[in-house]
Amino acid sequence: MQTHLTTPFGRRPLSLAMVATQIAASDYAGQPSETDAIVHKWRLFRALTEAKTVLGVTDRALAVLHALLSFHPETALAAPRSAGRVLVVFPSNKELSLRAHGIAPSTLRRHLASLVDAGLIIRRDSPNGKRFVRRRQGQIEAVFGFDLSPLVARATEIERLAENVRAEDKAIALLRERISLMRRDIVKMIATGLEEAIPADWEGWRRQYLSVAGRYARSLPRAGLDALADELAVLAEEIATLLEARAKEGSMSANDAPNERHQQNQITDLNDIDIGRREGSPERTEPSGSDPGSARAERSDPSFVHGRAAGEKRAAPRAYSLPMTLAACPDIVDYAKGGAIVDWADFRAAAAIVRPALGVSPDAWGHALDVLGERDASIVVAAILQRGDEIKSAGGYLRVITAKAEQGEFSVGPVLMTLLRRRATRSARREAGG
Repeated sequence: MQTHLTTPFGRRPLSLAMVATQIAASDYAGQPSETDAIVHKWRLFRALTEAKTVLGVTDRALAVLHALLSFHPETALAAPRSAGRVLVVFPSNKELSLRAHGIAPSTLRRHLASLVDAGLIIRRDSPNGKRFVRRRQGQIEAVFGFDLSPLVARATEIERLAENVRAEDKAIALLRERISLMRRDIVKMIATGLEEAIPADWEGWRRQYLSVAGRYARSLPRAGLDALADELAVLAEEIATLLEARAKEGSMSANDAPNERHQQNQITDLNDIDIGRREGSPERTEPSGSDPGSARAERSDPSFVHGRAAGEKRAAPRAYSLPMTLAACPDIVDYAKGGAIVDWADFRAAAAIVRPALGVSPDAWGHALDVLGERDASIVVAAILQRGDEIKSAGGYLRVITAKAEQGEFSVGPVLMTLLRRRATRSARREAGG
């Protein structure tokens, strides 16, 4: 079948891609078929949206295509195999711009050209470039505008591309789920090993975990996610093998009582520092049946293994003294005016300087002030500063803490206790090494 090529009006050139599109549409329309191919235009448009990256079209170009489809009176698109059936729409640029959400004329022309180049529509330009339909005795004699028949001709291809994209997205989602589970498992297994004092290079494993997990990003492609998941799986298997061996020996259950006594004594010693509790402040206890270890695990983030130990006895929330807070977060002093913090006003002023330096937005800070109060919000900022590079996004971390505080699942006490414990551990190691 010979194809009649339609060339663009004006200075627009005829490209080989346009020729190929017209040939494909003409060949499809000329194929014999007992039943005409009919495509639901909005279902096809959804598939186009899913496969837009593969097809090389942008969101704005799709908005223009959506507007073009809206000018076709029928929901179904059928190949023009019979006389009188056309898939050409002929809106003016003004009307097309209005249906494309007020897009500028120059932008409209650019995106129309991109749809033509992508082989999704064909220009059927009149001799003077106008778009219109000519009728004789009620029958369409000629129509000039944008031909939508390539969409019908490529419907199977577009659906297949969309299916491939959906399959790829599902595979990536499963990979991310697998990575999230392994990150959680590794963090909790390392915490268990440290609590039970099992001989192993836990610090080395922690550093290895942070190195691997630090590469995780939302923009990571599937190949990168595969490699990351494999590395985490190897690390998780090594740690799990060690814990399983110790569990079989029975050493973990035998050490339950000594470990619990050691944790309680450690907390008692740390609480001796807290001499500034507000008079009359209420002490809340955990609801019956709650699992302190699970609550700690939910509050901790995977990048910080030395958090509150799972299963540790939780002290009731209280107003922590300024000396204890400064002992846990000494780095905040570097931002104080005059190089010293003598009262809570100085502490809050230093936190106000640290907050923008950490990249915490005014919106996140304002919400934290409303929920936590100025003192606790300032303590959280000081704690984030103390943890340094372990927290990748200070603003995101503060938002998570604020959300948990709104649900009554957060207090600053465990945060300060963890930081004090870390400092005491490091000091003991230096003394042992010296």
